[in-house]
Amino acid sequence: MLVSLEPVDAAEVTLLVDNYVDLLMAGGDGVSRYATDEFGDREHLIAEHGFAALVTVERGGTRSSLLYDAGMTPVALGRNLDVLEVRVKDLRAIVISHGHADHHGGLEGLFRRYGRGGLPLVIHPDAWRERRLVFPTGAELRLPPPNRNDLEREGVEVVEERGQTLLLDDAVLTSGYVERTTAFEQGFPIHYARCDGEWQPDPAIEDDQNVIVNVKGKGLVIVSGCSHAGAVNVLRNAQRLTGEQRVAGFIGGFHLTGGLFEPIIEPTVEAFARAQVSRVLPAHCTGWKAVHALARAMPAAFVQPAVGTTVGF
Repeated sequence: MLVSLEPVDAAEVTLLVDNYVDLLMAGGDGVSRYATDEFGDREHLIAEHGFAALVTVERGGTRSSLLYDAGMTPVALGRNLDVLEVRVKDLRAIVISHGHADHHGGLEGLFRRYGRGGLPLVIHPDAWRERRLVFPTGAELRLPPPNRNDLEREGVEVVEERGQTLLLDDAVLTSGYVERTTAFEQGFPIHYARCDGEWQPDPAIEDDQNVIVNVKGKGLVIVSGCSHAGAVNVLRNAQRLTGEQRVAGFIGGFHLTGGLFEPIIEPTVEAFARAQVSRVLPAHCTGWKAVHALARAMPAAFVQPAVGTTVGF
């Protein structure tokens, strides 16, 4: 069944938190970079292992924005919001892509700092699970989930939803669970979740969700935190939900870094090239080999992501 996503006149996506920052990077057609007139002791943008984006839509002359993810630390998110002069009090919603700490950690203290309460925060119910990675060496990496009580004390209205949610007057679609259809995107095999007091394999990470905008005359803009469902699944799921096949932009993590995922770089890049995605910003967890492969295969579409980058559609 198609979702009634209202087309918008224009959209912008600004990278608030990402793994990379470059104050000397040039912009381009529809791409603007943060510019500073001095280097020194003043506050500048900072990067960290995490992701956050400001998604802004314009319809009928009215602009509305939401925060998608929040990076790993309050330091990075708070600093970058200040430097980029983002009016937090004007935000209308928050969406968390999944329960890993590098996507929600920056929310701590956000509204104590900026004085905003009652904002809806859309999250998949599986995001509360305690998770960990178990490497072949036996080493473990814990992935702390968000704390619902802490978020509610911040003054947000927690909205748990497994399926789709429409936000900003039906102009932004939160995907909910992403349908898995590709043969080669098989999830994260070393990922585990604690269920009923026991650690169990959790390769699918079913709380992975993205946000989708439909820009008139251009097609879909898809923003995805890590694409644990598989970047191609994320793209095709957005097309299936909306009935729109054109993809104006795909921004966010592809999760193709490391030996577990490098074997699927080639089919992923081929699928994106066939889909004729107009703009590709492979951020956060994409991995340098996949970034280079996308840049080679789609030179006209490729945009190097960096904190402070704004892409307009």
